[in-house]
Amino acid sequence: MRSFPSGQDREPRLTVVGIPGNRRLALFQDAVRAAGLAPAREVGWLDVLRGRAGFGAGETVRLDSPGEDAEVDRLLRGTDDQTRVEGTGRWYERFTAAARDLGRAVTAAGAELLDDPDELAVLFDKRLTHGVLDKAGVRVPLSPTSGGAAPAVSGWDDVRTLMAEAGLRRAFVKIAHGSSASGVLAVRTAGPGRVSAITSVELDGSGRLFNSLRVRRYTAEREVAAIIDTLAPDGLHIEQWVPKGTQEGRAADLRVVVVAGRATHAVVRTSASPMTNLHLGGARGDLDAVRSTIDAAGGSFSTVLTMCEAAAARFPATHCVGVDLLPAPNWRQYAVAEVNAFGDLLPGLTGLPEREAAGLDTYAAQLSALPRRADRTAARPRPCGGPA
Repeated sequence: MRSFPSGQDREPRLTVVGIPGNRRLALFQDAVRAAGLAPAREVGWLDVLRGRAGFGAGETVRLDSPGEDAEVDRLLRGTDDQTRVEGTGRWYERFTAAARDLGRAVTAAGAELLDDPDELAVLFDKRLTHGVLDKAGVRVPLSPTSGGAAPAVSGWDDVRTLMAEAGLRRAFVKIAHGSSASGVLAVRTAGPGRVSAITSVELDGSGRLFNSLRVRRYTAEREVAAIIDTLAPDGLHIEQWVPKGTQEGRAADLRVVVVAGRATHAVVRTSASPMTNLHLGGARGDLDAVRSTIDAAGGSFSTVLTMCEAAAARFPATHCVGVDLLPAPNWRQYAVAEVNAFGDLLPGLTGLPEREAAGLDTYAAQLSALPRRADRTAARPRPCGGPA
């Protein structure tokens, strides 16, 4: 691990905003201790949302996910049931407002924030992220809802029309501000009335939507329409359902972590369903086998990493992101599906052996890269900014 300059006054005074007692903070504090640094001061998102958080001059402030806390979720989404899908539009408005207030407080205190609030506002809107990447020439799946000027989607009728106009018979319909595959539907159309969707969304008898750990298939258009009509008020993003490469007969994609501009970690995710998320039955695949497959196809794994770094470069004021990369069946072409602000929860995964973070987990890599971040700050391009 790259060492910090000697002398306690030159070491970073770390503060982390998150959920005290959460596994994310525990893993980060483990990395802090392993680096020989003083424990990070913990500030709870609950205190931030209630206006009780304060910061001091010289602190380096890292933001972590506000998830997995019932009271925080209630304040952000306005519901006491964490299994409900609805409410992400309200969550986004309240979270981004809180992040911007926090950013102003950190700046006023003379501290440094590792996660730019305006960039977070883009990262947590799939439509805006897609538009930023597309404009920068980063290959992304075709989307009729890309960018801030895209048409609003009011329900299933709009989805069906936009898919048809874009020539899409298969598409992912996603809530714009969702994560962990919440509210994602893999929709297939095959003519009038012939519609199916694969999703983890459970529709109950009263029309409420719940996240489920079981991927299910809906084959009646009225059911698909009911789900999408219920999700639409929170904002929807539509993108092409592109065929993916496979590993041992399972669909495969890659999560690549980029820290301070450098790809440091990569994990293969495989699944029998279109969603590769581990909590939905996905599994970690064999990265060495992927490297061999890419080499055999005449490609280069370094091209994969460069593409992920190009996507992350659109968010230069965010210290760490997780890039979801979709390989084509030939394993020579790729598209970026998403860029995740809190995409570093990959317990037990160590850095790529040929990179600076070899042997380090994702949290230790972020600490090790702080000096590199400081070196990059002066030459940093203008951040992508928030919604236009």
